[in-house]
Amino acid sequence: MTSIEERHKGAFLVWIVGLSVYLLAVFHRSSMAVAGLAATDRFDISASQLATFTMLQLLVYSGLQIPVGLMLDRFGSRRIMLAGIATLTLAQTGFAFANSYPLALLARLFVGAGDALIFICVLRLVTNWFPPRRVPFVTQMTGVLGQFGAIIAAVPMTIGLRELGWTTTYLLAASVGVVFAILLILVVHDTPDERSISGPPLSLTEINLSLSEAWSHPGTRLGLWTHFTTQFSATTLGLLWGYPFFVRGEGLSEETASLLLTILVIAVMAAGPVLAWVTTHHPFHRSTMVLVVVGSIVAIWTVVLAWPGNAPLPVLVVLVVIVGIGGPASMIGFDFGRTSNPAHRQGSATGIINQGGFFASLLLVITIGVILDWRTPGSGTNYSPESFRWAMSAQYVLWTLGLVQIWRFRVKTRVRLKAEDPEAYAHMAKLG
Repeated sequence: MTSIEERHKGAFLVWIVGLSVYLLAVFHRSSMAVAGLAATDRFDISASQLATFTMLQLLVYSGLQIPVGLMLDRFGSRRIMLAGIATLTLAQTGFAFANSYPLALLARLFVGAGDALIFICVLRLVTNWFPPRRVPFVTQMTGVLGQFGAIIAAVPMTIGLRELGWTTTYLLAASVGVVFAILLILVVHDTPDERSISGPPLSLTEINLSLSEAWSHPGTRLGLWTHFTTQFSATTLGLLWGYPFFVRGEGLSEETASLLLTILVIAVMAAGPVLAWVTTHHPFHRSTMVLVVVGSIVAIWTVVLAWPGNAPLPVLVVLVVIVGIGGPASMIGFDFGRTSNPAHRQGSATGIINQGGFFASLLLVITIGVILDWRTPGSGTNYSPESFRWAMSAQYVLWTLGLVQIWRFRVKTRVRLKAEDPEAYAHMAKLG
């Protein structure tokens, strides 16, 4: 076996383990998706309090992205991912035993913290191990295949909560982290040449400079708003409100609701390779793809929310399929950041971009909870279809803001590229 073949084999093995760790993080992140009604009964809480679980988790995840990006440049992927697995395992164990709302909130806070330490570390492994021409595709596939974690958190978690109960189900989920930690220790190296890398200590001046330079580039902000606008609808359905919306808002059975959430994840996975190919071969039209995807999501939600009575099941299937495409479309945001920033700013740029979708999801999750409580006060989990129509309509505010910003920064990004590197601009425009 040649050295090139050995490196390719090593890259694939490192990526598989890194991907598996990300899959585990997605599983833990999504483990509340089908547990919302059970949590309401266990902790005797309202819709707003239920939404706080996911809001807090997303707030911590989003808020840690920039610090994690800086730590990634300093300590490398391997050590940060180990810390992430340990945090997730302990947090889910605590959630299993939590018997009060404050303790459960604390556990979900640490789920968000552990989750925050994983994804951009896997992206750095991809950049360090694969040749540049393969990075967009492998990055897209990382996001796509990692969504298997959400599938595992749908039907099996529904069955586990029903048959095994809260504590046993979440303890079993937590125990998987031990196995993945061992695999990470044995297999993953930060680069083909070094097991663990350490960057130079960052002073406050260097941190401010790195962040300000990354933020000042319109390509970074185009990536941020791309991530913001494409992801929140799928994330909100998958993490918390999809299951109650389909059961209470659309009158479906629990099994059918779980199936729709599974179809949502399958749509994410199916769309990823297609968007990866288009991104690689038509880089000039990446933002056009984003605009088309968001427009399609807005259109199908409008159909569902305007439908008199409950929407037919085929329409809801179309909804989760189109909304699911927004997941891999958000990964295009990282490609804007990658092509707009030099290597030494990749961690900072990726951290900035990765905040977008989760911050939007955070806003939407808590807003839906507040609106549901407003429209159905004192009704426990008996949310009406009309209250869900009001709540889900909050998405239009975020879509409007995001679309305006995407258009604004796509123009600025193209102008800057044409001014700084006319040849690269011409080449990209020629590719289409």
